[in-house]
Amino acid sequence: MDAKAVLKYAEDHEAKFVSVRFTDLIGAWHHLTFPMHELDEGSFEDGFGFDASSLRGWASIHESDMLLIPDASRVWMDPFSEEPTLTVIANAVDPITKEGYGLDPRSVARRAESYLRFTGIADTVNFGPEAEFFIFDGVEVNNEPHHSGYRIHSDEGIWSSGRGEDDFRGPNLGYRIRNKEGYVPVPPADSLSDLRSEISLTLEQCGITVECHHHEVATAGQCEIDFRFSTMLGTADNLQIFKYVVRNVAYQYGKAATFMPKPMYGDNGSGMHCHQSLWKGEKPLFAGDGYAGLSDMARWYIGGLLKHAAAVVAFAAPTTNSYKRLVPGFEAPVNLAYSARNRSAAIRIPMFSTNPKLKRLEFRPPDPSCNPYLAFSAMLMAGLDGVQNRIDPGEPLDKDIYDLAPEELKNVPSLPGSLDESLKALEGDHEFLLKGEVFTPQLIDRWISYKREKEINPMRMRPHPLEYSMYFDI
Repeated sequence: MDAKAVLKYAEDHEAKFVSVRFTDLIGAWHHLTFPMHELDEGSFEDGFGFDASSLRGWASIHESDMLLIPDASRVWMDPFSEEPTLTVIANAVDPITKEGYGLDPRSVARRAESYLRFTGIADTVNFGPEAEFFIFDGVEVNNEPHHSGYRIHSDEGIWSSGRGEDDFRGPNLGYRIRNKEGYVPVPPADSLSDLRSEISLTLEQCGITVECHHHEVATAGQCEIDFRFSTMLGTADNLQIFKYVVRNVAYQYGKAATFMPKPMYGDNGSGMHCHQSLWKGEKPLFAGDGYAGLSDMARWYIGGLLKHAAAVVAFAAPTTNSYKRLVPGFEAPVNLAYSARNRSAAIRIPMFSTNPKLKRLEFRPPDPSCNPYLAFSAMLMAGLDGVQNRIDPGEPLDKDIYDLAPEELKNVPSLPGSLDESLKALEGDHEFLLKGEVFTPQLIDRWISYKREKEINPMRMRPHPLEYSMYFDI
């Protein structure tokens, strides 16, 4: 669409308001809502002014004035607004230079795609994420100086098997998913099938093509809904829409959805395996006659991802909670190797089809708590560095990691074990991100300082409830 087409679309749908959406540094969506008469063709060039100083990780007070420039290519009607509301994704732009704001995540992704074309290596990178999530009946959280804890409510959870018949949720009919046995059962064990169908239909209304939905491995409502791959920027936009729709449909059902990577101890966490491939015109560049049907370019791309993986996960697995999922020995993708079969390797080569157009690699460490614009851009820049420098990824890891002798296993490097370690890796390895001014030193510094000050330090300073069990009587 162009500006005229957007206005015609709004008129056809009798829109009364326009919601202008943008993403903060951490990855959360925000919006400003204007009556439709405030949107005209000039808005797509002049934008809307707003104060960026109150957003997490963004501008200081002396550089708070920013513009939101709507992107006419990302427009849909909001399915949850009572009044007909046109929704449009915007870029945050510096009002003086009229260039994408250095800390605006979507501008980072646009620069990454521009840099890809500049290199001549390819003109398109496609991404297909598998964003897992949980849907709970409710969550209680408290963090006071004298008490802290959380409680998850899920009638589907295995722990609900013994609840009384007089519970407000009604009769106890006994169908529960045991820990780690939740992969694709049918109803009534899968109690969320209709809810996922509702989410899928709503996503289609927003322009996102759903391919499949199913229950995931964990008890207590772990789900996955797969949607069709697209360009890097298009997929990042789609993921923001996806998370918004999942949360709001769950809310309409009286439930709570979370993309937290590890909300429960003792069962699977939620990952976001990221399928990716490079294309030039109609030609897929990752298909070849090498290992698992890969081209040399694909192997070099893998080499770059593996070389920079410790820094990449500072964006792709960006929370302290992420590393409660990325734990060695629990089928977590922590081993910095690639394989066509081994799901504990950081990179897997899907082998479902021999069609060259479906040849891709799957980077498995990311989780859905990430900011997709930053995480996808970091993966692309790492892969491009591998192609530019022809980085050899070494031999594939096709052995069962759990059968490896200790002397073999010690030769397989692994991901950092904490967010703090990932940030240290990013501090020491980020030159590949600065190429083409895709990432800026200001953004990397701001990311590291925010994560340490606002997330790592508060976690370090608070007693953990488990510590009372371990140390109270010491």
